[in-house]
Amino acid sequence: MFKKLLSTTLFLLTFYFAIGQQPNYPPKAMQEFRAAWIASVANINWPSKPGLTTAEQQKEAIVLLDLLKGLNFNAAILQIRPQADALYKSDLEPWSFFLTGTQGKAPDPYYDPLSFWVEAAHDRGMELHVWLNPYRAHHLSGGEESANSIVKAKPELVVKLKDGQYWMDPSLKGVQDQSVAVVKDIVKRYDIDGVHFDDYFYPYDSYNGGADFPDDKSWAAYQQNGGKLSRGDWRRESVNNFIERVYKVIKAEKKQVKFGLSPFGIWRPGYPESIEGYDQYDKLYADAKLWLNKGWIDYFTPQLYWKVNVIPQSFPVLLNWWQSENTKGRHLWPGMSISLGGDDKNVDEIINQIMITRGIVPQSKGAVHWSIAGLIKHEKLRKGLIDGPYQKQAIVPPSKWLDDKKPLKPEVSLSPVGNMLQIKWSHNEPSDVFRWVVYYKYGNKWNYRIMNRNDQLLDVLTAVLAANGKDRNNLSAIAVTAVDRTGNESDFVEYPILEQTK
Repeated sequence: MFKKLLSTTLFLLTFYFAIGQQPNYPPKAMQEFRAAWIASVANINWPSKPGLTTAEQQKEAIVLLDLLKGLNFNAAILQIRPQADALYKSDLEPWSFFLTGTQGKAPDPYYDPLSFWVEAAHDRGMELHVWLNPYRAHHLSGGEESANSIVKAKPELVVKLKDGQYWMDPSLKGVQDQSVAVVKDIVKRYDIDGVHFDDYFYPYDSYNGGADFPDDKSWAAYQQNGGKLSRGDWRRESVNNFIERVYKVIKAEKKQVKFGLSPFGIWRPGYPESIEGYDQYDKLYADAKLWLNKGWIDYFTPQLYWKVNVIPQSFPVLLNWWQSENTKGRHLWPGMSISLGGDDKNVDEIINQIMITRGIVPQSKGAVHWSIAGLIKHEKLRKGLIDGPYQKQAIVPPSKWLDDKKPLKPEVSLSPVGNMLQIKWSHNEPSDVFRWVVYYKYGNKWNYRIMNRNDQLLDVLTAVLAANGKDRNNLSAIAVTAVDRTGNESDFVEYPILEQTK
């Protein structure tokens, strides 16, 4: 009966597709940033150990991306510069030890891991953000430094800490020039979606045995040149200038590439008044509140790795305070620790934190999870996410301050294929499209499916049956929208499916 219906009304469908109908209240796909950190330092997440073959590295990458896609995540944050090195082809810094087991050695057979990750993520409808450590020069697990490492090639830019690590001196112009050049090079050559810095600015004092950062030489030079700031303010100013400079460099190269930061979750004890803990302003010389106030970032991910009911570091109390400081209306997507929700007793903790975030920041929902290892390890957590807050797919919220222009709406056609109904779409400017959203109306209720950039058709009836398990004849309308790299969605145009007979 349905096949006959399609045949007898195809001309009417063509007419309706030609004119379309704009509903008064169009449905909207959920908007929420869902990401996980993937760490390369010490081979925490990827690759699982140094020296894997190219095929093994690529296989591990695909497993991780498929895991995220299966849980309806839409972004991955991959560490590509753990210690002034590169998990990608660079003329500025050596190949990473964590990739091949020898710093400076390229993968064999050769491939560019970052290009591979970008394409694989985008083919799955996911954003790929690159995570860089701005100042760490050598990690304890990082193997022997190569001749072209910054430790050996530019020793005047680094200091050695008491735990054996090397750190770049943030006050030095040469250090800032090095890291800014690295960022610009990556943004220029790779089709990434974001650049991400973590909380390592001036190092944690525990790395230097509790002693002050060893920058006596650069501090003395500053004073001799007439500097008037206190030592703490001088250090903070150096980091502030660097953060602002990085933001401007990214935007000058590719405006749509987002700049994200994940600082320590507490700005200062007493902000707000119930909060106790580490003082990043005084210890890391990171004035993260200023960066948020100034809008020098596109998304802000404070590492709120505490439970809801831990009063001195309560997750919702801290998140609400950071939101009060979000005067430029940037994305506030908190960092959450998967370890808080990884065992049988605490699965609800992460679920609750996601729901709290949706309530505190409803206009731009999102979270970043530390790390993907917890998702791999804990089956009950995976089930809790996909059965709960991540049950429906979501697109990344738009960054309107970067671009608020909607893409053109797709060209849509509908045709019967056997006893199925197939929808096809295309776009006059395909380079403007990063995802598609296919909406379908079952009876009076709309649902949707987010499709990847390379998709151009969908068996709508199969989608409806899979989602509802009900009579396909009640499919009453469809629509397709295009979503661009900044998250803007094209206008919604409804195409009714006419029913004349049963």
